[in-house]
Amino acid sequence: MNDEYDWFGPDAATFGDRLAGAREAAGMNQAELARRLGVKKSTIVDWENDLSEPRANRLSMMAGMVNVSIRWLLTGEGEGMDAPVDADSNNLDIAGAVAELRAIRGEMRACSERAARLEKKLRLMLEAGQ
Repeated sequence: MNDEYDWFGPDAATFGDRLAGAREAAGMNQAELARRLGVKKSTIVDWENDLSEPRANRLSMMAGMVNVSIRWLLTGEGEGMDAPVDADSNNLDIAGAVAELRAIRGEMRACSERAARLEKKLRLMLEAGQ
């Protein structure tokens, strides 16, 4: 694939695609952006699915919040985002996260078994004392 491909350009992406990409790059979920703009989450969903478009005042606020130009949001031209990160580098992070999650589950299982043994010991002590 060509490294010069314009992922968010007018031929490759819609307004909704660019909005979703910029929002994610800014570290916000749909609910956070909606709250900051003073709109419902369903409004953000509609914008990202290209079912509706924001008015000029919301567009201006939104561009500032996600750190891109209004022109880039509308057309894909101007100051915007770079292409998405290579998926292979993300897979390494995902594999590490899965391994860590597996280790945590093992530790939790061991703690659960330890708690069950302690509970049984306490129950036996209570029964013996009565």
